[in-house]
Amino acid sequence: MKVRHPQYGVGTVRSLTEHTAEIAFDDAPRTVAPPSSGLEPAEATATLSELQLPLANLIRDTAHAVVEALGLEQKDVVVEGLASRWQRGTLIMQSADTSLQPKEVPLETFFHKIVMIRNNLRVLEQKVNASDKLSDADKFDLQQYITRCYGSLTTFNILFKNKDDQFRTGG
Repeated sequence: MKVRHPQYGVGTVRSLTEHTAEIAFDDAPRTVAPPSSGLEPAEATATLSELQLPLANLIRDTAHAVVEALGLEQKDVVVEGLASRWQRGTLIMQSADTSLQPKEVPLETFFHKIVMIRNNLRVLEQKVNASDKLSDADKFDLQQYITRCYGSLTTFNILFKNKDDQFRTGG
């Protein structure tokens, strides 16, 4: 998510921990304490059922869902963020029971679902860290589960074109 800092300007949040945010600003990456730093969203957002996410993500995800629901997906579309060697590839899941048909999923579709998991984990992490109803111990405990989820998902890092978009276990 893009944020605006009163002193450093606009930057992109790279990671959040219980008390700090790693933000890539134009001049340098910096670590700030979100509650006391005066950070504000720097891009339009939408709130749905008390879930806040960047408006661009909402529009993109909604458009993808509509296109998929209508069966209008174009097979030659290059998916941004997916490494070029996986573009137009297929994930094939074959049961040990050879009488069953294998399930084939376009890698672009699978990649989209992985990215949605990553985005939802980031929102969950922000919600946990921003909660005033959870104790620090509860936040720490929930953060450990989120970190383990990221760790489990590192298997899929080979799909990402950019290393910065990959799953990381360290905060």
